[in-house]
Amino acid sequence: MIADKPDITSLRIDRSDAGTAPPRRVPWKYIIPLAVLALLIPGFFALRGALSAAVDVETAIATLTSPSQANSVLAANGYVVAQRKAAVASKGTGRLVYLGVEEGDKVRKGEIIARLDDQDMVAALAKARADLGIARADSFGTRNTLERTRKLFASNLASQADLDAAESQYLKVRANIVSARAAVEQADVAMEYTRIRAPFDGTVLTKDADVGEIVAPFASSANSRGAVVSMADMGSLQVEADVSESNITRVSVGQPCEITLDAYPDVRYRGTVHKIVPTADRAKATVMTKVAFSRLDERVLPDMSAKVAFLGGELSDSAASAPAKLTVPSTAITGRDGKQVVFTIREGIATETAVSTGERLGTQTVVTGGLAQGETVVNRPPATLSGGAKVKTK
Repeated sequence: MIADKPDITSLRIDRSDAGTAPPRRVPWKYIIPLAVLALLIPGFFALRGALSAAVDVETAIATLTSPSQANSVLAANGYVVAQRKAAVASKGTGRLVYLGVEEGDKVRKGEIIARLDDQDMVAALAKARADLGIARADSFGTRNTLERTRKLFASNLASQADLDAAESQYLKVRANIVSARAAVEQADVAMEYTRIRAPFDGTVLTKDADVGEIVAPFASSANSRGAVVSMADMGSLQVEADVSESNITRVSVGQPCEITLDAYPDVRYRGTVHKIVPTADRAKATVMTKVAFSRLDERVLPDMSAKVAFLGGELSDSAASAPAKLTVPSTAITGRDGKQVVFTIREGIATETAVSTGERLGTQTVVTGGLAQGETVVNRPPATLSGGAKVKTK
């Protein structure tokens, strides 16, 4: 007989205590070193970056240099200034009724630039001429009276008093003629004040008044204009450059110069020192030097910025006309792995750049390849400097 099997259907697995085993804890001896390491790693990289950025260097710019600039003993900055310039105005006061020029127009000496309202002057001149005519008519009558009186006096038919009275009247009329003629001349001068003429041959620079405005000497009214136009003699343009007091001994009258305008950096003008102004600017510690152009063209305009290179001697025509070449200071070129290189700086990082070089121009060396105008290079690079290093300018 088979024994009865036990009933297992009522059996259940008790899962209420599952996962209640105590968690494993990390010992403190591991937590503290990990925290210290987490703090040291960023500090290490920050310190490394700071140390790598602490290279002080001297910089220079790759510029275009001409053979004449290589012969330069001194350089100075200045401005083109017209030595003959005028604000053209009228001595009289009146309303501007005519303006015949505008900016850039060329005018001749004595040419009428503008005209003021002259109706009152026309009337005054007409009256002065009429008074002169009356005085001349009176002169004709008194002259005849004087001649008759003299004949009568010679015939004892007129007294000495009659003769004296006739002569006095004649002289008075003659004086009236002189006065009337002076009044006519005065009216002519007043009329001329209404005609504004060019004082010399030149070019109109600015127009300072318009038709309908009141023109008055010294602009005595807030609503009046003192000058009608400003003009300059373009043939009198010179560069006024400020030379440091410590370098003025390198400059002499007649010294050859080369002038470069900031507006046309590729064009060079020959010039000479025209005058050294015998006074110094105590605020800037400079002496003004005026440099005259040997030849001017229409591109040279007043108030343009200019650079002047004072040369050590005369230049040949070939050297003066030779094109400018890209140069860097000779001390900026160094050798690395048998190559000539310069270190260019871009966003504070030094980059090693191989270059090909040409002849030397004074303290500069011509760069024929590998470099562009205006790039910043390291001058006198340290022997330990390498590409990728962080640099900052001294």
